[in-house]
Amino acid sequence: MDFRQEFIEFAVRQDVLRFGEFQTKAGRLSPYFFDAGLFNDGAALGRLAEFYAKAITTSGLAFDSLFGPAYKGIPLVAVIAVALARAGRNLPFSFNRKETKDHGEGGSVVGASLAGRVLIVDDVISAGTSVRESVELIRAAGATPCGVIVALDRMERGGGDLSAVQEVEQDYGMPVIAVASLDDLLAFLRHRSDFSQKEAAVARYREEYGVASGR
Repeated sequence: MDFRQEFIEFAVRQDVLRFGEFQTKAGRLSPYFFDAGLFNDGAALGRLAEFYAKAITTSGLAFDSLFGPAYKGIPLVAVIAVALARAGRNLPFSFNRKETKDHGEGGSVVGASLAGRVLIVDDVISAGTSVRESVELIRAAGATPCGVIVALDRMERGGGDLSAVQEVEQDYGMPVIAVASLDDLLAFLRHRSDFSQKEAAVARYREEYGVASGR
């Protein structure tokens, strides 16, 4: 099975990916909800990191270090660094604190110094706020933000014709890698007879609010 399909199955099994009726920040009624914060035990977080590592490796993106924006990016960047090291690629990682520290080591960045090409780690991209803040912080340190890795690309239009992911790619000229996308979710549902009603609802939502596939 393709790792993207494995990831969707894993997210459903962990109750991280749920089906029903959920209101989005944009006021839309979505037939599914994804909350990466529910990967909240050691085994689940470790498995999640393996999926991220697989997606990163498969992308072929060249980078020198990992950066996780506070707060959700902090545990993610740490476990992904461990997963990549176990797969044979040992890389430095860092994250930021929300408030600049004026004693001890000082500054807002914790971990390795920001240098070279930096891959930003996050769970999803909604408004793109954490990406913008991360890009500014990385550039201020003299390093180069070279991409973003997220768990799920909802492939959903924002205020205009582009999705939040496409807006990030356009605004910063760098790729956004997703472990899985809405198209992968639909493919999973399509091959599960017990999810036929859910597939129809997600397909309707995709038709109404979706953007073109990037893959």
